[in-house]
Amino acid sequence: MIHLEGKVALISGAARGQGAAEARLFAELGARVVVADLLEEEGRSVAEELHEAGCYVRLDVTQHADWEQAVRRTVDRFGKLDVLVNNAGIAPPGAGVDSTPEELFRQVIDVNLMGVFFGMRAAHPAMKAAGGGSIVNISSTAGFRGVYHAIPYSATKWAVRGMTKTAAIDYGPDGIRVNSVHPGAIDTAMVGWDELPEEARQSVIGDLPISRIGTVDDVAQMVAFLASDASSYSTGSEFIVDGGSLAGRSLFKDAGLKGLSEDDDA
Repeated sequence: MIHLEGKVALISGAARGQGAAEARLFAELGARVVVADLLEEEGRSVAEELHEAGCYVRLDVTQHADWEQAVRRTVDRFGKLDVLVNNAGIAPPGAGVDSTPEELFRQVIDVNLMGVFFGMRAAHPAMKAAGGGSIVNISSTAGFRGVYHAIPYSATKWAVRGMTKTAAIDYGPDGIRVNSVHPGAIDTAMVGWDELPEEARQSVIGDLPISRIGTVDDVAQMVAFLASDASSYSTGSEFIVDGGSLAGRSLFKDAGLKGLSEDDDA
């Protein structure tokens, strides 16, 4: 059983979706949580649910000054910072190589990549002063493979994966672990699962080893594990929450093929 008793966490993009689920679970497990987001009304609502264990901070992840203020507010309110979850991100639809304007590409980089960079850099001194901690960067299965019409999103999620490993090396001597989480298809407003026709849903989950859409709680549980001392010997690693999508597809199941035997040529 993992717990987060005595820990203080700052979660970006925590006003809704995965970030809100992480904030609620962290509080359940004993942490005090700073809900950081640009969405003030929704962010305050989530923080109020957490009662004395939560507070809201306005955060534009593309601005380093905002990050520094968020870290200061966290330390002023709760005395320290143990956990940073870089959750905020955007995924513009229909962003192919030729169809993505330069301005949009740079916007995705600013949020998905620079936001993570600024977050880690701003959190480092406070975590070092606390004697160590855990940084969890939310990437995606798009950080392992190409995704149709998602050039800026895929580029940033690959970059977050690599940046996580480098930060793990840099921050290890200070007792700070840095890992990345890679969700697959998760039922959030970004995905719009409820609005998809059944045929589209089956194309996403029909051949998954775990044949269902992922939930925000699936992701939150993994993030909580990485925030906890239960993962104390894990750093610079990828943790995948995708129902098995990266394991491969069931190519033989629907094709009527027998599959490979020991006598087949490799």
